[in-house]
Amino acid sequence: MATENKPSLECVEDISRVSTSENKSYIPLWQSIKKWPRIVGYCLALSSAILLYGYDLVIVGTVAAMPQFQLVFGQELNGKYIIPSMWLSLWNVSSCIGMMIGSILGGYYQDRRGRRLTLAIGSFLSAIAIAICYISDLPDSIESRRGAFFAGKLFQGICIGILLCVTQTYMSEVLPVVLRGPIIAFYPIFTLLGQLVGSVVVYTSLKHKGPESYRICFASQWPFSAVPFVLAAILPESPTWLLRKGRTEAALKAQKKLNTARIDSQAVIEELQASILAEQEEKNTHRYIDCFRGVNTRRTLIVAFASLLPQMFGLQLLANASYFMQIVGMSSTNSLIFLILGIGLGLIANVVSLWTLNAFGRRSLILGTLGAAMVLWLAMGIAGCFSGTVMIWYTAITMMVVTMVSGLGTWPAAHVVASETSSLQLRAKAQGIGWFTSGVGTGVFAIILPYIYNADEGNLRAKTGFVMAGFAAVGIIISWLTVPEMKGRTPMEIDRMFALKLPTRAFKRWDSDVSVAKETEESSRLPQT
Repeated sequence: MATENKPSLECVEDISRVSTSENKSYIPLWQSIKKWPRIVGYCLALSSAILLYGYDLVIVGTVAAMPQFQLVFGQELNGKYIIPSMWLSLWNVSSCIGMMIGSILGGYYQDRRGRRLTLAIGSFLSAIAIAICYISDLPDSIESRRGAFFAGKLFQGICIGILLCVTQTYMSEVLPVVLRGPIIAFYPIFTLLGQLVGSVVVYTSLKHKGPESYRICFASQWPFSAVPFVLAAILPESPTWLLRKGRTEAALKAQKKLNTARIDSQAVIEELQASILAEQEEKNTHRYIDCFRGVNTRRTLIVAFASLLPQMFGLQLLANASYFMQIVGMSSTNSLIFLILGIGLGLIANVVSLWTLNAFGRRSLILGTLGAAMVLWLAMGIAGCFSGTVMIWYTAITMMVVTMVSGLGTWPAAHVVASETSSLQLRAKAQGIGWFTSGVGTGVFAIILPYIYNADEGNLRAKTGFVMAGFAAVGIIISWLTVPEMKGRTPMEIDRMFALKLPTRAFKRWDSDVSVAKETEESSRLPQT
């Protein structure tokens, strides 16, 4: 019996050692940045891949609002050119389907060949996908043009899925505990930056006549696809991946590149080894199926749900705000201006979230800001029951405020929860599942929303707010029941809390020192052999 309990005691001792490390203690954000400047720099540079995602997220909605694009790819309805609901849905969902495929491929390939090579391949293929979109207007028939654009967006989605999967995996593996929340919060910041660049490019391209107006928008994505390729050449490989491959010396070398001379890189490697070994004692394999076995099932479902949270507060509708506002009744120029202003407010809110994530818990931020978004959407739906200029401007302002409120909590916190919940051994696979789920959610919303608000189908317009309020309410309920508080926890502490099958609301109160003392006492009472 004593022999059977030995692994558990070793795990407890490892947790005790990690809990007293410098990563566990609270350090103000600015001091943390000064302590780990290289890791912060690498992660911020790696976030450039997210710019491509943000640009792609907004490109269909904004380009579809361009008169020249509507003329080439759309059809006339009541004297005005619009994009048919079916094709608008297909274009929106193409990126989502591609991202689903890419995230699974990325999760598999990065475990076999490493994070750097996967990043380079995703970046290179993305440039090809952009070229397909660029020449999509060359076919003679309108159906062929629409199909070519769909193919380009599908391929682009695959590349983005690969890039996002490897980016989030790498960050979650190399970031110290105190920086995990603030730096991963750059996901929505760079997503919004990509959206902002895309919106500004579209707005400035309105003055161009002919196909050049929207071709410029596609071509401007090429620089974003090149940056991750260059970065892959200089980025140190993930020490966690190297350790799992048995390359201890290479892992230490990579960790030294990530740290400054003041940090004990050897101690960091030893902590990672202890965590990986503790996980391997329970399961030596790290296949996709292992994400749904034992306690990993709960962890994987939390990752999947956290990946859906952006859709719960209405990200897909906000990404298509320019086109949506034209459906409500606003001019194309004003709709683009409001989109840019909304993105600007969202950027400010997400920058502030670097502090909120460090000061407050993930769970409370998600519940609070998702509740506020629900009220705002409900108010917009009520306003949509009326007509006139006031309703149009109120709808636009509401969407701007929803972007800002969600940027303070739900949006960045969802990425942090998705990145820190899974075990180190299954992290790449869990991130693949998370981004696959995100693609499913985005795809579903991309399909159904145009049929809800577009003039040739449901024609709900601003009353779409009622629908979004309902989704926000569902998000609040599921978050309350399933999302635990993991702020400030080391990977081994998180492993231990899930292994103990703690209730969701008990995570915040769990004390690792008390647990260690209790289990050590219980182990000492066991009969010795």
